[in-house]
Amino acid sequence: MTKVTEFCTSVLPPAERFDYWQGMTSDTLVPNRQRSEHAPDFRARLRLVDLGAIQVSGLGYPRLETYRPAKLIRRSDPESYQVMLNRSGGHRIIQGGHDTTSSAGEMTLYDTSRPWQGWAEPGTSGAVHGIMVQIPRALLPLPQDVVRSLTALRLPGDRGVGRLLACFLEQLVGDTGSYTPADAPRLTAVTVDLLAAVCAHHLEAESLLPLESRHHTLLLRTRAFIEHHLADPGLTPAVVAAAHNVSTRQLYRLYQAQGLTVAGWIRRRRLENCHRDLADPRHDHRPVQAVAARWGLPDKAHFSRLFRAAYGMPPGDYRRAIRCAGRDGTERTGRDGT
Repeated sequence: MTKVTEFCTSVLPPAERFDYWQGMTSDTLVPNRQRSEHAPDFRARLRLVDLGAIQVSGLGYPRLETYRPAKLIRRSDPESYQVMLNRSGGHRIIQGGHDTTSSAGEMTLYDTSRPWQGWAEPGTSGAVHGIMVQIPRALLPLPQDVVRSLTALRLPGDRGVGRLLACFLEQLVGDTGSYTPADAPRLTAVTVDLLAAVCAHHLEAESLLPLESRHHTLLLRTRAFIEHHLADPGLTPAVVAAAHNVSTRQLYRLYQAQGLTVAGWIRRRRLENCHRDLADPRHDHRPVQAVAARWGLPDKAHFSRLFRAAYGMPPGDYRRAIRCAGRDGTERTGRDGT
């Protein structure tokens, strides 16, 4: 299932906010103890996306100390990993002999079955903002003794596969309105594969990942590369393959397994961006061909043929039809007086 829970402490009287926050996060994430100098008026918010097998939470709160002692672990342990992506502010955590402070753009992994102590320090906004993933240890396709060596270490979220994971998590917690229950297994699989890839990359142990996970992660990496380079007319399957140290044949097989071709995917994403921009009044100052060139399609006749094949009319006609429809709607609204 896909269940989204949103909560802000401001709906409660100040004296009740901290106790409610501590109880709620213990119930929805993992039991822990908390302390804060802001307890008399604790201003915090949470957006939790429950995918069934895993939970992804967007969090914002002031300076806070958390600790999970052995006594609490013996009483309740979901046997999970938690990963915190810092968006602003920083986190210091002590676990398993490691004492690490991470800053914005970095991630930290820790294990619910081992005691920890952590401190959250706000950034310039006066609050800490982050995204937390909670995933059962058994779900991560890597040996637990291998992953254990990563607990309470900094993992970069601003480059490579770490950036893929960070961007995916930000979109996941920010675009909850478009999810359906059928999306939950797919969103879970992407999250698990990307997290496993981050861990394996940091450990230089990619060979430990299941082949399916490696293929899925490579597909996501190549799609992100394509998205970033759509404006380059020289973007080809060979360029994508070379950037990821695979042969074009391997790349073709990867996309064929998804019922796609590499060139077809590039073309599709370019056309979708052109289609969106032509419908957007903010781009009315751009000639149709400038919109096409912006997305790597500089040949006017070629672009027109592609657009007509995809959307049933030439791009100029599509833009005019959208504008006319908008004007007609405005005129009707005015005549009705509403």
